[in-house]
Amino acid sequence: MEYLGGVMDSMFSLIFLAFAIGAVGYMLGAISIKGISLGSAGVLLVALLYGVMVNYVPSFEIGGHTIELMSDSLNAGFGVLSKIGTALFVTAVGYIAGPKFFRTMNRKSLAYIVMGIAVIATGAAVALGIVYIFDVDPAMVVGLLAGGLTSTPGLSAATEGVSKASADAATAGYAVAYIYGVLGVVLFVQLMPKILRVNIAEERQSFVAAGQVAVPEPKRKLFKLDSLDFFPFFLAVAVGVIIGSIEIPGINFSLGTSGGTLVSGLLFGHFAHIGPIDLRVDKTNLKVFRELGLVLFLIGAGVPGGMKFVANLKLSYFLYGVVLTTLPMIVGFILAKFVFKLSIFNNLGSITGGMTSTPALGALISTAGTDDVAAAYASTYPVALVAVVLAAKIIMMLA
Repeated sequence: MEYLGGVMDSMFSLIFLAFAIGAVGYMLGAISIKGISLGSAGVLLVALLYGVMVNYVPSFEIGGHTIELMSDSLNAGFGVLSKIGTALFVTAVGYIAGPKFFRTMNRKSLAYIVMGIAVIATGAAVALGIVYIFDVDPAMVVGLLAGGLTSTPGLSAATEGVSKASADAATAGYAVAYIYGVLGVVLFVQLMPKILRVNIAEERQSFVAAGQVAVPEPKRKLFKLDSLDFFPFFLAVAVGVIIGSIEIPGINFSLGTSGGTLVSGLLFGHFAHIGPIDLRVDKTNLKVFRELGLVLFLIGAGVPGGMKFVANLKLSYFLYGVVLTTLPMIVGFILAKFVFKLSIFNNLGSITGGMTSTPALGALISTAGTDDVAAAYASTYPVALVAVVLAAKIIMMLA
């Protein structure tokens, strides 16, 4: 029995759980119903379900040996997985978009800036309406807003310099709104092309053709330090973490890991070398980094998210979160389609950026069949990131 207990301990270790959740999640995500599938978001759903289960079965005994389904160290481990996953995914997205990002900045770039502001402003307006019309605690509503927009920096801004009660309320709101905040945007970017009866193949062909940009080859001979491009990618992540940690004085704002690694990826992808050292990363390798990062993020964020969801669930709060996620997407989609005349892929790409939704970008890339949609995300995301932090602070001050 002691041997069996040791086996069970290993089965509920971080390494086993992460890979088991990933495997089952991909199986679930592969199920397609009328062309709609969860894809990698299936991993999030399985992670959430495990987190929910922990609330009801925190431990069990086998042969006199107690097995804990969650411990402080395991919970901390999932937090590390989430941060590593974010860094890998966002750096890869920046790298993919980088060669074209700065070369294609034009009037369309203004559209992405406005999109980022409009999506967050809509969410902030709805949040204020909930505070004043339904008399809900502002801290809870800001948490719901951050969760509905899947924005950890927004939550950080809401909990900074406030009482413990307000910080706890914001964290609870974030947990309640986060699940739909992820799944809602993932489904939105898959459903809209079907609702509009978009011919994906034709749209992809014209989209890729319109986005073609001549990227000049380096004029000097460059050499790689490793065959799998680990050096430039790891260096980009490290630089991104440093960029993200730089705090703007006065407003206590920083880009964080996600914003910093996005900027770093864009710069590394654009400049492509340091002296004779080749910083380019093969696109196949970038896809591997991107997908690995996404799944680690979903597992790391999903398990703790499921635990907090059950502990803080209240139907009215959940419904507020649904509105805070759905309405900004609809407003953003209408603005992009009828005002800025963006193509469906640029439209949805800018929405994933405006909603600061990492999983939704992964779903959109899968739906569109091209990595080029990452450019719209990369253009909108930094603006939305700053906007949601400012919105959180303003609501806390006004309410």
